[in-house]
Amino acid sequence: MTQMMEAEQIVLYEVNDGVATVTLNRPRQFNAMSEEVLRALQMTLDTIAADDAIRVVVLAANGPAFCAGHDLKQMRANPTEDYYNELFDQCSRMMMTINKMPQPVIARVQGLATAAGCQLVAACDLAVAVDTAVFATSGIRVGLFCATPAVAVSRNLARKQAMEMLLTGEFMDAPTAVQYGLINRAVPAAELDETVQWFVDAIVSKSAVAVSMGKEMFYKQIEMGMAEAYEYASTVMACNMMAEDAGEGIDAFMQKRPPQWQHR
Repeated sequence: MTQMMEAEQIVLYEVNDGVATVTLNRPRQFNAMSEEVLRALQMTLDTIAADDAIRVVVLAANGPAFCAGHDLKQMRANPTEDYYNELFDQCSRMMMTINKMPQPVIARVQGLATAAGCQLVAACDLAVAVDTAVFATSGIRVGLFCATPAVAVSRNLARKQAMEMLLTGEFMDAPTAVQYGLINRAVPAAELDETVQWFVDAIVSKSAVAVSMGKEMFYKQIEMGMAEAYEYASTVMACNMMAEDAGEGIDAFMQKRPPQWQHR
């Protein structure tokens, strides 16, 4: 079954066999994240998060760029601190929704991802890019330190590598982005969808309960000290062991048969 809806035509949303594809659709504006795009993304992600039938999300984009960051024209047309505070809070909420929603989110990066666009890639759980894609936290080039992108980028890259991106604004190629930990794979354009599909299939074949519990646990523990993280992880693992899927998975392993997972 396939569902399709359009949020003001700027964000497209399709669901097929438990996989949601969310597509940025402002190709002529390099998919810049206007306040309208942010609202549409938030609405779409909230809808997906509440749908137990959706197992994985692919975040894609139309046109030559994945996302060039915030809409600078719109920002300059509204030069008040209150407007900027609301805009960046709105963006931060959307980025955190990606982390908090139970489904893993895979960025399908077909082109340039800069500033808040690079933040969007970093906020996703996994990322696959064409080997010609480039990445940058380029705000510093126009006198604006990429403070909110720094939150996501610094949680993916080592500290000095993150600071290099943030302080120089220089472009990073896709192979370097793999090396630094910003993305998982850099592949030829002809292999992009196949590689994304490999991740989708790998996730969908696993227990939805374990995946959603594990994603929530990962982002919570990473902000904790080690002792607190282990205490929390032990509680999560014990809870996971009580789930039907864990018993089914262990029994299936011992009986040398495929597991039959329950729905989330």
